[in-house]
Amino acid sequence: MELKLPQMHPHLVDYHCHLDLYADYELAFAQCCREQVETLTVTTTPRAWERNKELASHCTSIRVALGLHPQLVEEGHDDMALFERLLPDARYVGEVGLDASPRYYKSFHTQQKVFQHILCCCAEHGDKIISIHAVRATRDVLAAIETYLPSNNGKAVLHWFTGSKAEAKKAVDLGCYFSVNREMLKSDLRREIVTSLPIERILTETDGPFTMIGNRPSKPSDIITTLTDLAALLAIDLSVLRSQISINLRNLETECTSIRLGKV
Repeated sequence: MELKLPQMHPHLVDYHCHLDLYADYELAFAQCCREQVETLTVTTTPRAWERNKELASHCTSIRVALGLHPQLVEEGHDDMALFERLLPDARYVGEVGLDASPRYYKSFHTQQKVFQHILCCCAEHGDKIISIHAVRATRDVLAAIETYLPSNNGKAVLHWFTGSKAEAKKAVDLGCYFSVNREMLKSDLRREIVTSLPIERILTETDGPFTMIGNRPSKPSDIITTLTDLAALLAIDLSVLRSQISINLRNLETECTSIRLGKV
């Protein structure tokens, strides 16, 4: 694949990470800021959002997302009132979504109600970028996005996509982006799906600290390993891919700014 892009020196992009879940989370924020990794740090509960915002307040490269993780919905779905109260001040939303794995399936109906309500709230505001979890629930997540989040009312980024090639195509048609991590590139099936994605819709992520580099949790600057593997898979020069990912991030965030200003 041959791409010609303008000369630039882009920062690395980690568009799904849990900085507040590292053992030394204050250090994790400080390192990320010092290394200037363009990072979306997601939260699992809205109760964590304000502290995360405080830790990121002096760092322009860290974006803090307001989350309500589907795995925590059963024990904390009453946090929705707090989520709604904070949402006007949050440009980024995540981690939210659906999880139909055996451990969490008992709460799936509640998860669906919460996720649908989150999408409706985001669509009402019209300018949110949403990092979405879908485990054994890609079809349901896409149906919810199609119904409750028109592409001119917000943007969805599918984190660690595990759906089928047909579902990937549907997600592309719905205007979704995809954040790709290194684990996704270890399976032949996932690699095939990643190669089917439009390159202009791909972002990179670590999902740290839930992925590992050797015997330690991965951190945002480790995204260079994902970029290296992804460049090899797509047969693209590493520097060109790094520029493309940076452009994709800029385009995604510009699209949502245009939505907010009523230009879309």
